[in-house]
Amino acid sequence: MQDPNAVNPQPDMDITDDDKLWALLSWIFAPLVPIIVLLLEDKKARPFIKYHAVQSLIVGALIVVLSTVTAGIGCLVLWIVWFYQIYLGIQAYGGNWVTVPLVTDFSKGQGWI
Repeated sequence: MQDPNAVNPQPDMDITDDDKLWALLSWIFAPLVPIIVLLLEDKKARPFIKYHAVQSLIVGALIVVLSTVTAGIGCLVLWIVWFYQIYLGIQAYGGNWVTVPLVTDFSKGQGWI
């Protein structure tokens, strides 16, 4: 969720339409697109794209594991989180630096974003 009191990690950075599109695609097609983004040097060098790609990769990987482990209700969990990812993608496309509970703090603590 977007924290209205959160400080923009890169306040002086110019966010392009390309950055917003890659952030949106990272959220909607996680974990495949974030892997591609992090392998492309020019995309990985853009802080806005990297910020969203790392978080969406973590969320996407967690969903794959959770839906596999919880076979019966895994489909329900998958759909709920996928709709949440669409919401986050729309926020990212709007130029917002979204904050995902636990995931954002974890990735910042690891130095990934």
